Amino acid sequence: MRIGVITFPGTLDDRDAARAVTHGGAEAVALWHADADLKGVDAVILPGGFSYGDYLRCGAISRFAPVMNLVIEAAEKGMPVLGICNGFQVLCESHLLPGALTRNSDLHFLCRDQEIEIISNTTAWTTSFNVGDKITIPLKNGEGSFQCDNKTLAQLEGEGRVIARYVGENPNGSRNLIAGISNARGNVVGLMPHPEHAIDRLTGPSAQGLGFFTSILNAMVK
Repeated sequence: MRIGVITFPGTLDDRDAARAVTHGGAEAVALWHADADLKGVDAVILPGGFSYGDYLRCGAISRFAPVMNLVIEAAEKGMPVLGICNGFQVLCESHLLPGALTRNSDLHFLCRDQEIEIISNTTAWTTSFNVGDKITIPLKNGEGSFQCDNKTLAQLEGEGRVIARYVGENPNGSRNLIAGISNARGNVVGLMPHPEHAIDRLTGPSAQGLGFFTSILNAMVK
């Protein structure tokens, strides 16, 4: 299986994401923001970082990158897409996911190991987990507070589209402790914490993030 990892100007975690893809058992394919095709990949990851320096609004410029037109079209046809941190912001700006990521409630950048609970294991990126699993992976963001209107929140909760919540205190002011969501079809997932930084105990607080990268293999086999 070939999984594309997109690099935008300012992306920081593309190599970590590619390494996680390889550890998960797939082939990582480098994609550039200006690419005119997706190089035959089966899924796409939008990694974290500060695309275009977050100068306008996180993810707002990346949303108009040529490669994103292809990603949006492919996602609407069912291709699995995972957005991590800044990638989550890009997915919201692209309207592949609802809501928005805003400044953390304390207005400070945070970087820490964070426990989250898996709420849904029916998406393309969470099949390796059990509902209720609690995993610890890094969280690092300045604009990681998930916000949406009450109607959207009720829809996300009612349709089981919240895929992960923060455990304990709310680190960034996200509504309902939301750490990640999916689209209605379950092929597009946005996650604020960084599973790619927790794929082995040598380089992360745990190896529990690897499940996001093995899940996609299970989903594609089905």
